[in-house]
Amino acid sequence: MVSEERLIIGLGNPGESYRRTRHNFGFLVVDEIARRHKLKFESKAWCQAQMAEGDVDGRAFVLVKPSTFMNNSGVAVKKFVARRAIAPNDMLVVCDDLNLELGQMRVRPQGSDGGHHGLVSIIDQLATREFPRLRLGIGKPRVVDETVDYVLGRFSSEEQKEVDQVVPRAADCCLAWVTGDMSQVMSQFNKRNENE
Repeated sequence: MVSEERLIIGLGNPGESYRRTRHNFGFLVVDEIARRHKLKFESKAWCQAQMAEGDVDGRAFVLVKPSTFMNNSGVAVKKFVARRAIAPNDMLVVCDDLNLELGQMRVRPQGSDGGHHGLVSIIDQLATREFPRLRLGIGKPRVVDETVDYVLGRFSSEEQKEVDQVVPRAADCCLAWVTGDMSQVMSQFNKRNENE
């Protein structure tokens, strides 16, 4: 039997040293959803992740933050969706994206990994690209060879002001997806985003 709950997966790296880095944008968004709904994350060894459960307008959702580090995110996701019987189209992956400018976000029903190692891992583990994702722009480093240091670096104080505006909007998008359908969410949030 397939579950009726929806899964929101924030991608990032565990540990205080990574907490507010660009690569942890996904964690920031699910943390915001948990804060709004007064949910507490609990570590679950069986799926190598932290999870919290809630509901919005009568629709159950689960927040998940893999503890496997970014490049192995799919390991935790595969264990979770198998045990909870969640279909790929009922899971939304939230992650950073080098190909979008800071402040931009794009929600899509499916797509490629775009070079994002967390998405690569999830696609490999689930053997499908057909799951929704919300990509949050972080911009690109000035020098390509500095990409690793860039994504693992912290937002500047100026960038943080933009992040503080994007995170609530991304949380709104995730919650709209829980209760609505993808076409409505894309129309509302992608169009709004392009007009900014």
